[in-house]
Amino acid sequence: MAPHVDKYLSPEAISRISRLEIQARNVVEGFLSGQHRSPYFGQSIEFVQHREYVPGDDVRRIDWKAWSKTDKYYVKQYEEETNLRTTILADVSESMQFGSGSTTKYDYACSLAAALTYLLLRQQDAVSLVAFDDAIRGLAPSRSRQTHLGTILSVLAQQEQVRKTDMYGILRTVADEKSQKGMVVLISDLFAPRDSLFKGLRLLRQRGHDVLIFHVLDDQELNFEYSGTTKFVGLEATGDLVCDPRSLRDGYQAAMQEFLDETRRRCARNVIDYRTIATSEPLDAVLRQYMNYRVGLSARRQ
Repeated sequence: MAPHVDKYLSPEAISRISRLEIQARNVVEGFLSGQHRSPYFGQSIEFVQHREYVPGDDVRRIDWKAWSKTDKYYVKQYEEETNLRTTILADVSESMQFGSGSTTKYDYACSLAAALTYLLLRQQDAVSLVAFDDAIRGLAPSRSRQTHLGTILSVLAQQEQVRKTDMYGILRTVADEKSQKGMVVLISDLFAPRDSLFKGLRLLRQRGHDVLIFHVLDDQELNFEYSGTTKFVGLEATGDLVCDPRSLRDGYQAAMQEFLDETRRRCARNVIDYRTIATSEPLDAVLRQYMNYRVGLSARRQ
């Protein structure tokens, strides 16, 4: 039986989509207004063609010489913006439910995906979304229209985090289906077997995709600052544990650091851009890292 439509049109779902869209717009607009460079920072400067102006285009990109000859508005398109396709992979597995404060990892991942989508669409890049756990749970096709943000936000808002992760299976599927080279952005806590994860990531790199990973973790997962007898409820069938966290802190922090270091090393070895993000970290700092990546990507291609 198909899910009841109220699940997707409930006031809570609509409110969440609205909050995400407002946050994405505010973060991106505020971030770009503080920059002294063009917002089209990732694009090649090589001119390719004109296209007719449509409402929502940046008026600064209108070719006034073309207007003086044709009495019509045209904007310039450049090589990078006509070629770039970005796929955002959003982890919706059960472990993304965790949050020691008011924001879960999935909440943060949604906000990050929304901000990146808004930024990419502002640049007229094409964006698609894959929401996944042990299977693909939601899809938004590749589009470059400004209205596509609403589609992506709707897919994100509909997801429930109840299953385990099959990272390799998903990455293999994406690598097989994305025949055109582009950029793949993975947003996840990466709680998956290391070898399977990197086997899948290598497939994406072998197919010519640029890969960027935002490794989202809760502050308590990074710092483990619990005190007193605590019951830890396992997600993704990992079991529960009652203990004094102070007796585990040193070992936990050492294991977490080893996990992060290994992930960083293996990403570097496979030419994958990687960033660890705490859920307390402001999104503008994340966008700054993304901007630096795009600038470096553009420089490597020229």
